Formats: sequence, structure tokens, C-alpha cells
Amino acid sequence: MNAVAVTGLGVVAPHGDDPGNLFDALLRGDSALEPVFSELPKPAVAARAAFDESRWFTKLQLAGVDRVSQLAVAAADLAVRDAGAVGALDPERIGVFAGCGMGGAAALEAAYRGGGRVPPLTIPAFMPNAPASHVAMRQGVQGPVLTYSVACASSSVAIAEAAKAVQRGDVDVAIAGGSEALIVPGVVLAWQAMQTLASVKPGEEARAVRPFASDRSGFALGEGAAFLVLESAERARRRGARTYARLAGWGLSCDATHLTKPDAPGQARALRQALRLAGLQPRDVGYCNAHGTATRIGDVVEREALAEVWGDDLDRLRVSSTKALHGHLLGAAGALEAVATVLALHRRALPPNMHGAAGDPACALNLVAPGDTEAPDLHAAISNSFAFGGTNSVLLFCRG
Repeated sequence: MNAVAVTGLGVVAPHGDDPGNLFDALLRGDSALEPVFSELPKPAVAARAAFDESRWFTKLQLAGVDRVSQLAVAAADLAVRDAGAVGALDPERIGVFAGCGMGGAAALEAAYRGGGRVPPLTIPAFMPNAPASHVAMRQGVQGPVLTYSVACASSSVAIAEAAKAVQRGDVDVAIAGGSEALIVPGVVLAWQAMQTLASVKPGEEARAVRPFASDRSGFALGEGAAFLVLESAERARRRGARTYARLAGWGLSCDATHLTKPDAPGQARALRQALRLAGLQPRDVGYCNAHGTATRIGDVVEREALAEVWGDDLDRLRVSSTKALHGHLLGAAGALEAVATVLALHRRALPPNMHGAAGDPACALNLVAPGDTEAPDLHAAISNSFAFGGTNSVLLFCRG
């Protein structure tokens, strides 16, 4: 089978739009969480993406383009520029594979709360496949343009499906990732009603999310977009492209047990699939960018799944959840965390697991400590994405 190379990275995220600067911020443990919507009954924090839409759109072009699509267009364009991969390619040989969990929240919020006439472009603005379609139009893509809406696994699934298309020869280049922009009052209220968002103490907003810690209380929303350019390793070699990493394996499974409660055996099936496809043993993988939502149940179940697969080698696997710093991007989480995982391999350094000084014995893992981020022998790493609906997606990357 053809090896799949990652040759371009693009982000518009809470830590900016430069992947290198983003990774530096994660290494430092810089939190992008801040208070939002002081008018709500309960305090909330989120991680917004600083974004100047005028860099990418004219005022006329912005009509009917929700923020979720704006972020996707920008991140995908940055990834393509980084890869230099499209060039004179036949547009039918390029594909867009995008994840989006909930679509254009700002458009829906404006339609429901506006109190007047509903904007006529509300439907095309909020439909979940709008980001992929706008990326395709901006890049002139005429091959497959597909959207995967699988809650928190959306963009991880999209990247896996893109890799399959590259391997099969369906496309020469895949622009794969996802976007999400849900930081509006109605969405925050809905997540608060589920009691999954982190509790917020005055003065501690930046460290509200504490993955695997004994005092964890939930996640915070983040927004942004991230895209990877995938192509065959052979094509990358022929054109002299820089290869950040190889996407060597992926695993997809469904718990088939509960809509919102995770299941360790289901997650373990996805982990084993990724290892099997990559031809690796658990001991060969040195880092896990965990799903790590800092919920009471989720973190324990993820640890159980890792322990089931890694067994006696679990202590050799270093683990961190970057959601403590950039929030949970839901449909875009898998893509942003894939970028972080790729850069961990490329730079042989690991983002620390922040805000978890008081570890939970039920989540006992070899967590990456602040100040102990070097990983000179790192050759393979995984990124976990586990979703409502029971879908589990694992991406396994190796050094290029």
C-alpha cells in the first residue's frame, strides 16, 4: 500500500494561525481560555480564535458565509500554501475531506434571536457541509468534496478517510481537516445544561480545564479550524516536498452501547486497528495526544482503553491532553490535535498535560509534565478522538 505523507499544515486556532507558534504555546503551557458571555446565569470560559476575515474575504464575499466556513477557508488555504502541493494538478485529482460537528452556529443564533426577518442565506450558512464547499470553491477542487459529521470525531474521521482515498489512488492530493465555531450563547447554554462544561472559579479561568486531575470538572469550548495536506510519500519525494510525518495507521470503531457515555472496549478496538494497520506494537508508540476532555467519566474510560491495549507497556507511553489549553473544538478537535501530534513527531517534543498537579489514581498515566517535554527518541504517536454517538477514531503518525 502507498505510504501517506503529511506535507502541509494550516491552522486558525485559539493560539493563532501559525502551526509553529501554536506548538510553541502548547509546549509553554499557555492557556487560551478566557471568560465569555457574562450575561449568562452561570460563568463560562472558552477559547476563541483571533481571526481577521478581511485577509480572506471581501465584504461582498462574506454574505451568507458563517464563521465556521470562514475559518475553514483560511486554514485550508494556509495548509495548501505550506505544502505547495496543488500547483498545476488536475482539479479532479484533488479532494476535500472536512469534519464539522454542528455547522454554522452563528447563523442559527442570528436567525432565532434576531427578532426580525430571518436572513435569506441562513440555510446555506449553517449547513454542515458549507465549510467543505467553500474550501473547494476557494481552491478550485473538482474531485470528491465530502463532509463528516461525527460529533467530536468528525475531523479525525475525515483525515482517515482522506488517507484511504490517497492510498487507493482516488486522489493525488487530499485537503483534510475540520472546522467548528460554536461560541455563541445558545450553544454554551446547551452544553451547560448537559453538565459537561468545566466549573469556573474567579481568577482561575485559564486553568478551568484539568484533564486526568482529581479535581477535573469538564471541558471548555474552543473554536477554530485545522487542515492537513495528504499525498502519497512517492509523490512527495518526486516533487521534493517537506514531509512532516507519515499517517501510518488509523482505527475506527463504534461502542454501540450508549449515545453519550464512552466505552473502553470500543475505544480499544480503534486503538488496535490503528496499530495493526501501521504494523506496530504498543511499545513502538511513544506519545498519545489524548481525547482527554476532563470529564469525570471520559478520562477514566480512556485510561482503561489505553491500559487494555498497552498492558505492561503503558508506563512507556507518554500522554497529554492539549484541550486544557485550546479548549474542545468538537468537530475540529481531531484535526487540531492531529496537527499537534504531527509537530510533536517533527520536532521531537511533547506538549505537557497542564493543570493536573493533583492526579486521579483512576487515571494513572505517564502524563507529560511541564518542563519535561523533550522526546529525542520519538518515532510514532497517536491522536485519539472519541465522540458522542459512540464513534472512536485513532490516527497513528510516524516520523517521515
